[in-house]
Amino acid sequence: MADGLESARPGVLTTVQDLGRAGYAHLGVPRSGALDTGAHRLANRLLGNPETAATLETTLTGCAVRALRPAVAAVTGAPCPVTVDGRPAAWGQPVRVPAGAVLDVGAATHGVRSYVAFDGGVDAEPVLGSRATDLLSGLGPAPLCEGAVLGLGEAASAHRPSGCPDAAAWAAPPRELVLPVVLGPRHDWFTSGGLRTLLTGRYRVSAASNRIGLRLEGPALERAREGELASEGMPLGAVQVPPEGRPVIFLADHPTTGGYPVVGVVPAEALDAAAQAPPGTPVRFTAAGA
Repeated sequence: MADGLESARPGVLTTVQDLGRAGYAHLGVPRSGALDTGAHRLANRLLGNPETAATLETTLTGCAVRALRPAVAAVTGAPCPVTVDGRPAAWGQPVRVPAGAVLDVGAATHGVRSYVAFDGGVDAEPVLGSRATDLLSGLGPAPLCEGAVLGLGEAASAHRPSGCPDAAAWAAPPRELVLPVVLGPRHDWFTSGGLRTLLTGRYRVSAASNRIGLRLEGPALERAREGELASEGMPLGAVQVPPEGRPVIFLADHPTTGGYPVVGVVPAEALDAAAQAPPGTPVRFTAAGA
């Protein structure tokens, strides 16, 4: 691993992410990985990297890194200002960063998380086959701090492979997050009125949300039965309901087991949008396939 980047401004939370370490839930290890997998994949495609290459995932305030060797970068996900040594650079396109220059990825103007890819990928010691930072278990590299040095892998070629997109398309984010939900496995722990509330209630993203789960503010779901539930497996996208009755949507760093009832599951393909929903975003659920 050759040194490639030095952190000049870590931002509120910047982590190394790839597509995660799937297949270890039986050991109590979450999948982790990029929350917005589409943006992560696109950033790598812009540079001709494999989609498994690690990127930097920023949160709200972006980050700044100094290139210790010449590099090419691409920023996707939440739109934000991008500069190289203070000069404006393109968002969503490959950007050359000379050795010694500072790439500054600014605060998100829409959304929450930006993805910063580098040719060759961010290099860190793999744990269980992944370089992803897992905030729940503590596996993977630590969140970025000032002065931290990260390695970069060797770029596959001086020229991008044919077929790489030239730029990332940008679309205005929806004013409301609409999430499909498949009911079960514990929807029978809720009254018919509680299930109706889930599918008709109006919620908002809580500021307490993080990589573990999207917490919601809004009407509580009425329980049909009380008591304890034996701890059981929790899939990605599980909509768990704690005692106060307000849903929590489990994201990539979620625990692998839990003891609160899961009223439904949001399909994985809908979670990229959830990863980009800032606090206060209106949320509603719809029955999947309806």
